[in-house]
Amino acid sequence: MSRSNKNKSTRNNESSAGGIAGERDIHLDHEIAQLTKLRSSPHELLGRVVPGRMRLPASTVRMLVGREGNFSGRGRFSSADGCHVLSRYLPTKGPWIVDRMKSRAYVSQFSDDGSLFIAGFQGSHIRVYDVDRGWKIKKDISARNLRWTITDTSLSPDKLYLVYASMSPIIHIVTVGSGTTESIANITEIHHGLNFSSDEDDDEFGIFSIKFSTDGQELVAGTSDSSICVYDLGADRLSLRIPAHQSDVNTVCFADESGHLIYSGSDDSFCKVWDRRCFVTKGQPAGILMGHLEGITFIDSRGDGRYLISNGKDQTTKLWDIRKMSSNAINLGLGDDEWDYRWMDYPEYARNLKHPHDQSLATYKGHSVLRTLVRCYFSPSYSTGQKYIYTGSSDSSVYIYDLVSGAQVAKLDHHEAPVRDCSWHPFYPMMISSAWDGDIVRWEFPGSDEATVPPNKRAGRVRRRNLPYL
Repeated sequence: MSRSNKNKSTRNNESSAGGIAGERDIHLDHEIAQLTKLRSSPHELLGRVVPGRMRLPASTVRMLVGREGNFSGRGRFSSADGCHVLSRYLPTKGPWIVDRMKSRAYVSQFSDDGSLFIAGFQGSHIRVYDVDRGWKIKKDISARNLRWTITDTSLSPDKLYLVYASMSPIIHIVTVGSGTTESIANITEIHHGLNFSSDEDDDEFGIFSIKFSTDGQELVAGTSDSSICVYDLGADRLSLRIPAHQSDVNTVCFADESGHLIYSGSDDSFCKVWDRRCFVTKGQPAGILMGHLEGITFIDSRGDGRYLISNGKDQTTKLWDIRKMSSNAINLGLGDDEWDYRWMDYPEYARNLKHPHDQSLATYKGHSVLRTLVRCYFSPSYSTGQKYIYTGSSDSSVYIYDLVSGAQVAKLDHHEAPVRDCSWHPFYPMMISSAWDGDIVRWEFPGSDEATVPPNKRAGRVRRRNLPYL
């Protein structure tokens, strides 16, 4: 597709979730629909058109007039009022080029406060950008002992340290807060290695996913040998190793700030919930969530220890409530051992298949999860009340869905290769997408500035679509 046709973002109100009316009704009636409404709906007096009648979304001007007139009796907007206003301003204008590299971008994430942005590339490169200083490069990191690619990065809560992983049992940690901009492993700075293997490990393994705990004292990792590992940074040792799944653990995360619950997703198609408080006595997951027909590429927690979303190689994103988890698992799959998402299209006959024991609350379709471990997220709590979910896609786009209705509300088109990762600023209507074409681009709410994108890619770019992927 030519660049002239690609440089457009689209919005529409056609539903892309579920596919069966009954499923959508269940979705709308679930508790999370009410929670989302409470977090993103205005006070009734600010949204009232005539007595006894509200019209949503409420007019921003009407809400501002109501605030100045103190209609709600609070004299100010509540967090829900603010979310109702801000959530209407989607980051669909762009793109503006933040950076352009000669290797595939695998990871891109804002820090929790939005002041820093981290991007990891296949070519042994990680860059940390200072968002508040015009995207100036704060840290330019050359990775140590890289195998295949940077698979994941994680920034500590205090923004002082960054860990990065590759297809190796060694995680490396580097100081982000130092004054040195160029960080070359063990030349300009020490990249301390954290060994996630144990004495019993005969074969080496890779790490697909790594996350700091909210207190910054631990790391949780998902590995290619079907395990979950927890590393105690204070003691500088591996504190827990769980033989968690029957295949690669592609994604892990903490469920909430307590750090007691861990979510994991694997190529065995299951999401699992682990309670560290009782694992030592039981040795089993707290529960299993069934519904995907193929492997899981990513999991994002809503942060409340109850809800999560997952991207699957069955070309869907699913919403889960861990209170619906079970103790038994049934793995169905496609029944086609020859299908490989890394270089084959998803079979047409499988697009309408449904797991007979699907425990998910809702299913979102439209994007593509092929070639690589595409990531999905809840939209920010502060600005949207988490009323959207968004995901990269192997068709080179970013998709935004309404959490409750399932409608595709925006699609961002620019890239010419799979978009593996994307990140919505925690406070502003700004999103960054990163793709295998090496572009890191910024999207914002439409304003007066025009996006400046070169009409053509740099010369000499060779597309490599049929090589083994990760």
